[in-house]
Amino acid sequence: MTDVTKTALITGVTGQDGSYLAELLLGKGYRVVGMVRRLSMDNFGRIRHLLEKVEIVHGDLLDQISLLDIVSRVMPDEVYNLAAMSFVPTSWKQPVLTAEFTALGVTRMLEALRLSAPRARFYQASSSEMFGKVRETPQSELTPFYPRSPYGVAKVYGHWITVNYRESYNLYACSGILFNHESPRRGLEFVTRKVTDGVARIKLGLARELRMGNLAAKRDWGFAGDYVDAMWRMLQQDEPDDFVVATGETHSVERLLEVAFGCVDLDWREHVSIDSAFLRPAEVDYLVGDPSKAHRVLGWTPRVSFERLVQMMVEADICRLSAEVQAGPPCA
Repeated sequence: MTDVTKTALITGVTGQDGSYLAELLLGKGYRVVGMVRRLSMDNFGRIRHLLEKVEIVHGDLLDQISLLDIVSRVMPDEVYNLAAMSFVPTSWKQPVLTAEFTALGVTRMLEALRLSAPRARFYQASSSEMFGKVRETPQSELTPFYPRSPYGVAKVYGHWITVNYRESYNLYACSGILFNHESPRRGLEFVTRKVTDGVARIKLGLARELRMGNLAAKRDWGFAGDYVDAMWRMLQQDEPDDFVVATGETHSVERLLEVAFGCVDLDWREHVSIDSAFLRPAEVDYLVGDPSKAHRVLGWTPRVSFERLVQMMVEADICRLSAEVQAGPPCA
């Protein structure tokens, strides 16, 4: 527990990372305020168990006035900007909206802090997608960016505007360059969850085939619950800085399939087909992070292995789908 109650404002609190971060901060005694957009549909599934503990405020990264109002009312000690248009394929279909949220939205939040809470500490969710067509392997904090999607380009803007506000206005502003991080709370549109959900459906007899894109693509996959701890650690340092957060290991999509199907004693080759509709216009082939600075400065190391992560996700999807089929109680 912290000695003095701190207030944390989380944008994107209803997402995968937001839900794990809210749990972490509540456990440390924080007052947690989650910013959400007003939507016609309930989007609280990942934080429903936290709604009595988290204060919900309505705001929008597209609306400067709403951000100024929230910051001036909440007066946060720490701000975690996790909200974004975060699905890479969607960024090709909505590139302008992606830029508004994922790039300019960062500027609007930084402006709100500069004007209303300049002593607050700010965390920006940067992304390994900024490296894109990689210039060196592994990728570190000094690796040049070469984004290969509108999402990656927007994240580069968000990253550098954070650096600029830190250096120009002396704000405590950090960026965490997070490599792929997954969990049972990952959206079904992401490849890891698509695979584990597909495996569960095939195992339960609800599907016979899983259609995939590029099986050779390699990623550095870790557990989201581990990565939000790194976010928090960044804002506890004496000086603000940027950090790569990764496992330092890489696995192909084919290996993901092998492990996931292996969890239910099936051979992935008997159930997977390739569909060109799932190929990106510009592929990012090989991403692997160098987390040595995070290890050294933050004292952070990932705890959940790739194999354990995949097993955790497969088991959660089997439990969820079994409960749906049997109309039984929801899984923990």
